[in-house]
Amino acid sequence: MRKLKPTHESEFDYIVQLIEEARNRAFSKVNTELVLLYFNIGNIVSIKVADGVWGQGTVDDLANYIKNKTPGLSGFNRRGLYRMKQFYETYFPGSDCFKSWVDVQQTSIVSPTATQIDTQRKTDDFTNDLIVSPMATQLQNPENLHSGFVKSLLCQVTWTNHLEIISGAKSSEEKLFYLLITAKEKPSKLELRRQIKTATFERTMLANKNLSALPPLISSGIFKDPYIFEFLDIPDTHSENDLEKAIIKNLQKFIIEIGKGFAYMGSQFRLQVGNKDYHTDLLFYHRDLQCLVLFELKVEEFEPEFLGKLDFYLEALDRDVKRPHENPSIGVLLCKGKDNEVVEYAMARSTSPAMIADYETKLISKKILADKLHQLTDQLSIEKT
Repeated sequence: MRKLKPTHESEFDYIVQLIEEARNRAFSKVNTELVLLYFNIGNIVSIKVADGVWGQGTVDDLANYIKNKTPGLSGFNRRGLYRMKQFYETYFPGSDCFKSWVDVQQTSIVSPTATQIDTQRKTDDFTNDLIVSPMATQLQNPENLHSGFVKSLLCQVTWTNHLEIISGAKSSEEKLFYLLITAKEKPSKLELRRQIKTATFERTMLANKNLSALPPLISSGIFKDPYIFEFLDIPDTHSENDLEKAIIKNLQKFIIEIGKGFAYMGSQFRLQVGNKDYHTDLLFYHRDLQCLVLFELKVEEFEPEFLGKLDFYLEALDRDVKRPHENPSIGVLLCKGKDNEVVEYAMARSTSPAMIADYETKLISKKILADKLHQLTDQLSIEKT
């Protein structure tokens, strides 16, 4: 292949970009039609079975009939048809998941998450990415509302990922959480499976319920507690240096765990204050929050004095590194355990946008985290009454 002229290379890149954009649009359209088809078939099968018109034998007959009429077409065997039935019954107009989505829409036309990120931007791109909300008129029109739910959310998720969510997520709130995240971030099947396996929903909810020290601007469902770093492959007893090196070595997996939107800026980032140099652990920039996010690592249980150093780093970042259009820097202190009461006392008078979170180097039982979330929710409900 002969060497391209610089002008030709830029022109060719533009053509390749057009091809990729067209392919993405075509894939999106195909997926939309596929999801709608499966939903509609599931609707028919569900109603016929519920009314007693069809039994299991009839569904088998349908699968064989489709196979004979459309040889070579996959996905419409008995198992596939019952998956479509389950898909419809999970998200039909009277389903708990749909009702939860309606509650979100009625709270705000835009996503509460995006609203918290920037209350001044009513038409923020991040909002449009996270939830393609129906128009206000749809909220007032029940006939269009469920159609908006199907087309603007369900059709943004691939069928493969729908199967992961239906089989892995239990409650309607959990299913809706993964639908919204998947529609926005477009994870692969394996990435989504890991999110569900590592209880991302429970950890995100736990973090949000413990973020009283964070202003509404950044208490946005982006952070987790605890963080799970089972991919680091380090011994239980390790130093901060070992932890930092392992994270940098597995940076891509680390970013998948902390969430998309983070751009890595470096480790041991130098801050000069007065005549002395200070070095932070891991510095990121978050595109949606539009701010610097500093992760400081501690291989021991949280101590109040850790917060003072984190506050100092955040002040230095805001004075010397943050750009005028960016939001205040956020600090995340990752500790090997914490006493929540100690954290509450330490954070009570802190004005810095910071959070304290545990990290684990081994998987935690999803049931343990679910029970912990349930207990915390009950506790907060009692405190409110």
